[in-house]
Formats: sequence, C-alpha cells, structure tokens
Amino acid sequence: MDVKIEKSWKSKLQVEFEAEYFKNLTVFVKSEYQGGKVFPPPKNIFSAFDLSPFENTRVVILGQDPYHGDGQAHGLCFSVQEGTRMPPSLQNIFKEIKDDLGIGLPEHGCLNRWAEQGVLLLNATLTVRAHEAGSHQNKGWEQFTDAVIQVLSKEKENLVFLLWGAYAQRKGELIDQSKHFVLSSAHPSPFAAHRGFFGNKHFSKANAYLREKGLKEIEW
Repeated sequence: MDVKIEKSWKSKLQVEFEAEYFKNLTVFVKSEYQGGKVFPPPKNIFSAFDLSPFENTRVVILGQDPYHGDGQAHGLCFSVQEGTRMPPSLQNIFKEIKDDLGIGLPEHGCLNRWAEQGVLLLNATLTVRAHEAGSHQNKGWEQFTDAVIQVLSKEKENLVFLLWGAYAQRKGELIDQSKHFVLSSAHPSPFAAHRGFFGNKHFSKANAYLREKGLKEIEW
C-alpha cells in the first residue's frame, strides 16, 4: 500500500502498511472522511512523522486521541494550529516549561518547532470523528502506533520518552528502558496536573540526558 508519509518512516513501517489490519483501518478511515467531519485534515494525519524523520527523532511524547474540536488537530499530539485557542492541557505544559526552564509563555500553541527539532509528537490514535472523543479507537491505529514505538525502541538508542498519564505509561512496556530514558508523570490535563505533572521537571531532565549523551538539547 502506498502511504504518503516521510520516506525514512515509510521504509521502517512498510511491513505495517502491508498488514491486513492496516488495510482494514484504511478502509474505515476513508469511509469516515467521506461520511462526515473527521480530524485532522487528511493531509495532516502523518504530520508528526513528516516533521520528525526517523533518523532525527530524539524525544517522543505520547498522546491518546487528536483534539476533536473544530480547527484544533493538525497531526501533532497536544499541539494546535496558530490562531487556535490553547486547550487546557497545552496551557499546563507551557506553565511547567516556564517553571522548569524559566522560558516565557509562547504566543500560540503550534508545536511544529518541537517536531522539527526531533520531538515525535505521537498520538496513539491518529484520527477522530468531530466532537466524538475516542470514536476511532480500537480500529487499528493503536496497533500501528505501538509498532512505531517498538521500531524506535529497537533500532535507536538514547531516546527520551515522556509518558504523561496512565494511558501513555502503559506504552512503557514496549520500550527497552536499558537503552532509552523514560520519564513518567501525571497527565497535564486540569483533572490531573496537580497530582504530579506540575513540578515533574521533565523538560530540563530530558535536556540533561541529551546533553550527557552528547546530543543536541531541545529548545522548548
């Protein structure tokens, strides 16, 4: 199957694209886009991969679903396009960065600049029906994104994984923690951030690890 995705990822994931589950997933997703409003726009489904090629990826942040509100999702977990109001979880991420690193709050919530530095902003499910959270779960996306995590874990070294919340933390089972740095905490949502996300200092810890391994730090 010819999937429009950045070439290094296409090479690494071709076996997934040829698998029966992915063919079934493709049929489902196409029918959803044809039958109603689905996010993100089709051209943005694989934006996380397009902006952070396999060889450039140094940090992985795991989300669950794309945002399901109008004009929000554009293919990167937690990110929204410029001109779109920042969701509460993203506001809390920036608050923690400010407290951790002393960096002022940005003017918008688009995280393309992180992705272009090698931060893979990966949702477990890459599409969602408008205003219906979780509507594309258990259709095959999770199997695909689990494979992404596994190929990263197996074929790269010294990655930083940021796992926020119970859902993301369960993905830790797919990561070889003997050769990667895994940081876990509560989720940045308003319902959980005060239970351990605030004060986790993940951003400075990630940069300290990268620096220790002789890798370029992320400009958060």
